[in-house]
Amino acid sequence: MPTDCIPFRETHYFSSLMCDYLDEKEDLKPFYNRFPSLENFKAQIQEKQQSFNSNTRAILVKALERQYKSVDISEVTQRNINALKEDHTFTITTGHQLNLFTGPLYFFYKIISTINLCKQLKKAYPEQNFVPIYWMATEDHDFDEINYFNFRGQKVQWNREASGAVGELQLDGLNHVFEVFSNQLNSTTSALELKQLFENAYIEHQNLTDAMRYLVNTLFKDYGLVIIDGNDIDLKRLFIPYAEDELIHQTSFNKVSHSNEQLHALEGNYKIQVNPRAINLFYINEGIRERIVETEGNYQVLNTDVSWSKSELQNVLSEHPERFSPNVIMRPLFQEVILPNLCYIGGGGELAYWLELKSNFEAQNVTFPMLLLRNSVLLITDKHKEKLQKLDVSIKDLFLNQYDLKTKVTQKISEIDIDFSSQKTHLEAQFDALYKLAEQTDKSFKGAVAAQERKQIKGLEHLEKRLLKAQKRKLSNYLERVTELQDELFPSQSLQERNMNFSEFYLDYGAALIPKLIEELEPLNGEFSIVTL
Repeated sequence: MPTDCIPFRETHYFSSLMCDYLDEKEDLKPFYNRFPSLENFKAQIQEKQQSFNSNTRAILVKALERQYKSVDISEVTQRNINALKEDHTFTITTGHQLNLFTGPLYFFYKIISTINLCKQLKKAYPEQNFVPIYWMATEDHDFDEINYFNFRGQKVQWNREASGAVGELQLDGLNHVFEVFSNQLNSTTSALELKQLFENAYIEHQNLTDAMRYLVNTLFKDYGLVIIDGNDIDLKRLFIPYAEDELIHQTSFNKVSHSNEQLHALEGNYKIQVNPRAINLFYINEGIRERIVETEGNYQVLNTDVSWSKSELQNVLSEHPERFSPNVIMRPLFQEVILPNLCYIGGGGELAYWLELKSNFEAQNVTFPMLLLRNSVLLITDKHKEKLQKLDVSIKDLFLNQYDLKTKVTQKISEIDIDFSSQKTHLEAQFDALYKLAEQTDKSFKGAVAAQERKQIKGLEHLEKRLLKAQKRKLSNYLERVTELQDELFPSQSLQERNMNFSEFYLDYGAALIPKLIEELEPLNGEFSIVTL
């Protein structure tokens, strides 16, 4: 078990939509299929098994074998790929961009959540097999989101011109990034392993897809992780009927737009994560990935001179399905068409847009997967715990914004009572008596009483703030030690997992880091985990 857990809502870092989803709020139930509890997987298995055919399994396995052709594959991963041929084998999937050197820490938590859920399901349903899948977002084209990782508070960045699908990018310039990163490392065994891992991934491969496949396979092959690249002609061919429907009938726009209206109208007034386009497919070819738009029956690729009539477009789709790339609205459908998948594991932002998609899946007669919020983790050390104990601060306190943290600590340790709540209560009681007096004399006098009450309360609040400010100055050294600890664990006043790269922890813990996380994280736990390394 993790050292400690905090409800997601109490961290203040997760949206009301995600917190309400985790609480299984009744209003949200129409937007998902089944909530991810161990017992609910039984019905999900039955539904997916009935809708997923052996021909798709055969095509999937051949595509994976081709993608793994030049990769040093582990026995357990090979066994998992082979098992996908069988109708009692299912997948648990997570996906992520091809961030340089894996990007932020939560990349690891996504994959470990996926691996561990497969283990739990195998124990609960021993007659079935469960394969963890990492879906590489090779067709993404937002290079600026993936071209760096943070190391010791600084960006290690890959600077180059980029266009088209990022997975096809050649690795020009990464030798310089390798030199910059290497110069920041010492000569310990763990540091040398990191250097070797980076070099083998990014210097010894030709494109970003191959580099990421090597990197993630090296880190997780012992756990049977299967890595899939959806940018594959045979897998895209399976998606032709759905892509054609999108191009001609634009079903997803109508269905998702309606779902968004319903979500927005709920009591929670939830923020809409993504809005659909009329056509939610890109055209990718020779370094371009641009939107397809339709005007009066004519189809055009934006920012190019490529255009088709309806029949020409259908022919191109039939002959070259690999040139059609799903966007954020259609990629989940593509995933569920080609995988025998039961559950998608993602972050809060991802699940927010998945909740918009169920009606489109229903229209396409594709089983909607269960949606599981990935593990979120704060990694701490025994030294951090000692500091917390000395400062008399709880780990939960550190999730507060820094102003509120200082206020809470000041109020706790101050020798002077700087909470004027009792004075305010006493004042309000006095004014209650004045209101009764006004009722008995001149009712117009009530306005003057109310004005005086507001003035007095405001005065007390002003005095309280001044006293608090004075005490913060007096206790500044103590508060500085508290905020230094918070800054260390919450860099840039944000979650550690959203900022830091695994390499900083690997330097201290080496190859033991991943097994430790595998041991500690429970994907169905439903709370934020505090793990002591």
